[in-house]
Amino acid sequence: MDVAASFASSMDQMASMVEGLTEELRKQWSQATAETAGGGGGGGGGGFFDPILAFVHAVDWTEPWLIGLILFHVVLLVFAVVSRKRSNVQMGIFFSVLFGVYFAERLNTYLHRHWKSFARQPYFDSHGVFLSVVWSGPLLLVSTLILVNSLRTMTSLMVKWKRAELKHRAHAAKNKDQ
Repeated sequence: MDVAASFASSMDQMASMVEGLTEELRKQWSQATAETAGGGGGGGGGGFFDPILAFVHAVDWTEPWLIGLILFHVVLLVFAVVSRKRSNVQMGIFFSVLFGVYFAERLNTYLHRHWKSFARQPYFDSHGVFLSVVWSGPLLLVSTLILVNSLRTMTSLMVKWKRAELKHRAHAAKNKDQ
């Protein structure tokens, strides 16, 4: 009885924590919605999309290094999709991509120091927001696609294995009866 009572008490505490969290999230969401609707500045107020559009318009997308980076991400994505049935290649891409994300902070520091040699604007701030958007974000997208593909492949292999096991058991049972 004590175990059941303590379990029920733990569940009640967990439920109250979740309710408090959802209430706080609702409060913050309604405050953010009210601020966006009321103080958009300029009358139109795009709300959520204003910072995104400001970012897109602030970047000079015609810079050669940015075009090269975008092409790199596109080629990497195409390579990841084309090699989706080769698990060793996929794992190589996956770990290389995660390696690139892991070293993004060091890369940002290096690029922050040397931006004048390849860019027209100082995109690389101390927080690494720009590099996170144009480097880590696409790499994480590719790694997520590879992970989903690996999970899908693993699931199909598990189904094949289970079918083979059931066939083997049925065959063994049939031989045993004879």
